Amino acid sequence: MGAEQKASMDLRKLKTLIDLVSESNITELEIAEADGKVRIVKAGVPVPASAHATMGPPAVPIHVAPGPAPVSEAQAEPPPSGHIVKSPMVGTFYRSASPGSDPFAEIGSVVKAGDPICIIEAMKIMNEIEADAAGTIREILCENGQAVEFGQPLFVIE
Repeated sequence: MGAEQKASMDLRKLKTLIDLVSESNITELEIAEADGKVRIVKAGVPVPASAHATMGPPAVPIHVAPGPAPVSEAQAEPPPSGHIVKSPMVGTFYRSASPGSDPFAEIGSVVKAGDPICIIEAMKIMNEIEADAAGTIREILCENGQAVEFGQPLFVIE
């Protein structure tokens, strides 16, 4: 493998790591490999003084700009009323345990706190998400197979 190919793979890997940090609640990520060390810090996050005193080759700080600008009040949708179940992680939203099975919850389903209501796949692991409040499912805010972010609203329970 030529040096040019290796450099381009490293850049792709770096871009993936930067995207991971910018799209999550992670504020800092440091990766050390045989050929060096990279530290990614979100913009606006203070770096502790002890982080500068580490031994070894210097880390390359990469500052990630904050996410997109907030939507103006005129464009924003009113927040749904009721209890909102939010995604505890970044992943892919699934309404059922397998493609042919019935969804865990439908609009109008009565759920108790602790009842499974969906699955979020993250890094090839299926994570069963439970209702954190009792009530009736009023809205399902995601499509089956949709990518979801940490903290994204999934369901409205009344």
